[in-house]
Amino acid sequence: MEVYLPIAEVTVNALAIFGMGAAVGFLAGMFGIGGGFLITPLLIFSGIAPAVAVATGANQVIASSVSGMLAHLRRNAVDRDLGLVLLAGGMIGAIIGVYAFKILRDLGYLDAVISVCYVLFLGVIGGLMLVESIRTIIQRRRGRAPSMRRPGQHSWAERLPVKMRFKRSKLYISVFPVLALGGAVGFLSAIMGVGGGFIMVPAMIYLLRVPTNVVIGTSLFQIVFVAAFTTLMHAITNGTVDIVLALLLMTASVLGAQVGVQAGQRLKADELRALLALLVLTVCGRLLLRLILTPDEAFSISALIGAFAA
Repeated sequence: MEVYLPIAEVTVNALAIFGMGAAVGFLAGMFGIGGGFLITPLLIFSGIAPAVAVATGANQVIASSVSGMLAHLRRNAVDRDLGLVLLAGGMIGAIIGVYAFKILRDLGYLDAVISVCYVLFLGVIGGLMLVESIRTIIQRRRGRAPSMRRPGQHSWAERLPVKMRFKRSKLYISVFPVLALGGAVGFLSAIMGVGGGFIMVPAMIYLLRVPTNVVIGTSLFQIVFVAAFTTLMHAITNGTVDIVLALLLMTASVLGAQVGVQAGQRLKADELRALLALLVLTVCGRLLLRLILTPDEAFSISALIGAFAA
């Protein structure tokens, strides 16, 4: 079934897009991620312009994250105060990112910048995740428990000024690193169409020392609202949100996420991280090939030269 996307200005197979959204939703439910870093490259591979893929992909992040956030709220596993400070930073970062997006698009560099950012970003994140998960698996098989850093104690963030107490996380730290983390995630959300959970979660654990029982819920709290704000900003500023594509992705993602949650419960955490790392590196490799391989149809200016000569 062919569907015309008015903003992307292309005709796509609706079932293929729906299947893509369901697959990413499945992975989001299995791994506990928003999935924006997967859906955006997949949309680009499908022939959708990177500008539209980034702006519209944020809707999929909202769909796959909101149900998880509500579940964590019901379990009281969300630090609302910490989430609001992260959200404030995220809004600022998103505004800067949206206008940087517009400038790059006007200059004609946007597509290349998005692709290069994804290659670098996914390569580093995927490599680090794979190394950590393999090390954890080896330690577990040798009967040694992986070392864990103690949350909430002796953090470098405690030495910075303008401190705030976050009761749910049992932290008393400066608001500056929290705002900076939220701002970085908001900027990436605007430029790359990602939720940023796979950056925020480890950063909250290892840098801010947030207890793991509130990390996921607090991260999702920030991601949902920043993704919604980013989508609105892109629609107003750049006009690159395709509502037809967004509806297909959101519907499919919600359905796929429910199945993914059930599947994820059958695997160990380190095995899930290893699988996710391999998936991230696969997408990275595909994007890298797209950047370096010669296109099937090379652009030629011979016709233009002939026209001017005439």
